[in-house]
Amino acid sequence: MNAPWEPGEHQPTYAPRPMPAAMLDALKARFGDRCSTAMALCEQHGRDESPFDVPPPEAVVFADSNEDVAAVLALANAHRVPVIPYGAGTSLEGHLLAVQGGVSLDLSRMNRILSVQADDLTVTVQAGVTRNQLNAEIRHQGLFFPIDPGADASIGGMSATRASGTNAVRYGTMKENVLGLTVATPDGRLVRTGSRARKSSAGYDLTRLYVGSEGTLGAICDVTLRLYPLPEAVSAAVCSFDTIDAAVRTTIAIIQMGVPIARCELLDAHAVRAVNRHDKLSLREAPMLLMEFHGSPASVAEQAAVVQEIAAEQGGTGFEWATTPEERTRLWTARHHAYLSALQTRPGCRAVTTDTCVPISRLAESIHASVEEVEASGLPYFIVGHVGDGNFHMGYLIDPEVPSERETAERLSAQMVGRAIRLDGTCTGEHGIGLHKQDFLRQEAGEEAVDQMRALKRALDPNNIMNPGKIFG
Repeated sequence: MNAPWEPGEHQPTYAPRPMPAAMLDALKARFGDRCSTAMALCEQHGRDESPFDVPPPEAVVFADSNEDVAAVLALANAHRVPVIPYGAGTSLEGHLLAVQGGVSLDLSRMNRILSVQADDLTVTVQAGVTRNQLNAEIRHQGLFFPIDPGADASIGGMSATRASGTNAVRYGTMKENVLGLTVATPDGRLVRTGSRARKSSAGYDLTRLYVGSEGTLGAICDVTLRLYPLPEAVSAAVCSFDTIDAAVRTTIAIIQMGVPIARCELLDAHAVRAVNRHDKLSLREAPMLLMEFHGSPASVAEQAAVVQEIAAEQGGTGFEWATTPEERTRLWTARHHAYLSALQTRPGCRAVTTDTCVPISRLAESIHASVEEVEASGLPYFIVGHVGDGNFHMGYLIDPEVPSERETAERLSAQMVGRAIRLDGTCTGEHGIGLHKQDFLRQEAGEEAVDQMRALKRALDPNNIMNPGKIFG
């Protein structure tokens, strides 16, 4: 196995396993033109939103069914060839990179909604269904799926990375909202985990084992999810603050008072400035909370009044409402554009992004120290965060031609993550480990726990074909 990539180095180790000609011949015989070695396609599947540059996979296979996925894995296992499951390509920590070569297994064509059980508030979808596609399909039934990581990610990828996002403060993460899976195992079997029941005491919880496994234990083929009724009333609001500390203190007070806020997002002044330019908005360019309230008209009004009072006590100003769907969509679209908007503020840059999550009582301390460090470095940056559950993201904007900037960003990232762990938090609230955070996982979990993870990996994937080199090398 590869040694993990350490913070401060510029690239992960690249140690390809050459693909036997017999493997490629077998793939072409089985999949025809759905197996491609075209360089442009391989390069497309060899990049995600991380700053790493790694040679692409040797082949891309497009699966149309669970049986296709199982067939690819059976062949790969027989020939000891790595397979990297691919959804929408939006991951941030190098999850999709072919650090040991092999096959990118594209599940985007597996995009059917298999069944909607409206009475039970559940749905079963193929792995390639995206969250926007799912919500468009079920909206007419008065239902929605709340997990919103920002990008229009695939449900399979969201499950594999244990995604969360803007609604997690009220509705939880993928961990709480995946009820069952169909998984193709590395030796080509199809295994069903979980059920549509809301709880179970039947054996090991294999569903939770695969949710968050980042494609290292098997390939997720279909997913059964919890759904929620569309709220009767929805209202969004923005409020500006003179300092990030004041915005974070407001968030802490909201959560500690038990206000059932649905979304509570932080944008620092740099992020607000970027989205103003990108989305032609006129928001005050200062730290800002973007909030949303769900419920009955009366409960939404009550929540909003309480939050407005809390914000005023912390010096919040410019409390503005967005009650129409069009106004809310404009604000949330701008929030989801924050990453790309920030990149455009420094043409040609790459973003080294990191996220941490800490207990809500330690959030102000964590963000304040991280801001002080990056300000002292002089490196351009931006902050966005799902601060309602203690999760925030720092993006360092670096010139890829200046190695010292990358080194500075990695040093700052390591300091930020180390602080979160010391504050009883986690090295990643939602990005996952991938390549970038392997050393941080050891710091957080300890060698004994990581050894247990390795033991599970060896037991389920003895030939190490599933997304090798990720999580712990």
